[in-house]
Amino acid sequence: MRQAFAITASRVFDGHAFHEDAALLVDNGRVKAVVARADLPSGIVRQDVGDALIAPGFIDLQVNGGGGVLFNNDPTLSGIRTICEAHARYGTTALMVTLITDAPEIKREAIAAGEAAAKAGEPGYLGLHLEGPHLSIARKGTHDAALIRPMTEGDLDYLVEQASRFGNPMITVAPESVSPDQVNRLVQAGYRVSLGHTDTSCASVEAYVEAGATLVTHLFNAMSPLGNREPGLVGAALTSPILHCGLIADGFHVDPVTMKIALAAKHGPAHIFLVTDAMSTIGSDETSFDLNGRTVYRRDGRLTLADGTLAGADIDMLSCVRYVHEKLGQPLEEALRMASLYPAEAIGAATKGSLAAGQDADFIVLSSDLNIHSTWIAGACVHGAATAPSRAFA
Repeated sequence: MRQAFAITASRVFDGHAFHEDAALLVDNGRVKAVVARADLPSGIVRQDVGDALIAPGFIDLQVNGGGGVLFNNDPTLSGIRTICEAHARYGTTALMVTLITDAPEIKREAIAAGEAAAKAGEPGYLGLHLEGPHLSIARKGTHDAALIRPMTEGDLDYLVEQASRFGNPMITVAPESVSPDQVNRLVQAGYRVSLGHTDTSCASVEAYVEAGATLVTHLFNAMSPLGNREPGLVGAALTSPILHCGLIADGFHVDPVTMKIALAAKHGPAHIFLVTDAMSTIGSDETSFDLNGRTVYRRDGRLTLADGTLAGADIDMLSCVRYVHEKLGQPLEEALRMASLYPAEAIGAATKGSLAAGQDADFIVLSSDLNIHSTWIAGACVHGAATAPSRAFA
């Protein structure tokens, strides 16, 4: 059993409210309480971080790579470890390692790696997000059209068989390539089913929600736009109390005005949450990398194929939080919730996303100018620095 300790700061945000001049009590990897500094029990080990903010660690449900590793190209336990370590530098304490559409043998290797990471209790590993191959070719984005296909009964049987082996299971599918009955079987097996890469109509989404789909993958991207006569998945997502929506807040994937409109339109209990859709470039000096035999180029904060198609994102979660707060004008507490509480709710991670008593002691320490001071997972410091680089916005 690990020793209990307290970490004190000028402010603690517990996921719901701020506490001034407060302390976070941690015992055996779990949150014991948030208390006033003056109410700390005598004799407890203390660490003071001064004029700083303690907040729940970020949770990213769509991470394709980091630290120079793209999961499609290195579907191994060591690849997962590198990705988790890279994103911890930017405050992410739990993430869904994401496999972009690929060949069946790569999916098998990825699931085996996820199973190994789950068994090892790899810090930061939450589960696998299988993004494809059962998508719409018309809305493929950077996914390889040659690998996209409808879901067969064999595919479904395999996914159901593997569901409990690799942590939290999540899958993105398009109605064009799966049926509501198939979605229901996935949900019954434990998958969180997300709709994306689709031209489906708003009306057709209802059948998939009734079947158990509860998320939308990177809202606005790789889906038909909101129309005056056909709202599509965007319209369904913004008006549904059930569909949780991932959003890439980098200023390239979605215009800031569009983001503001979406945030004003969407009301709970399901919320818009932040995802990075990060590729291998995060935490590395890569200028290009390969995906399914094609080169992806890194230029001026964007990742694109040779034809200019966006290919994932070159952004970390801290930078997404800062963008939403500084450029979109969201209160800091709401920006933090979009990166912690809301994704935890979306994936059903009941012990994560806040600093309530009994929760996992996954938290970050932010300096007064919103840079990372340190990142903690299960009460252990996994990254500590005066600052960590994050994207600056003009």
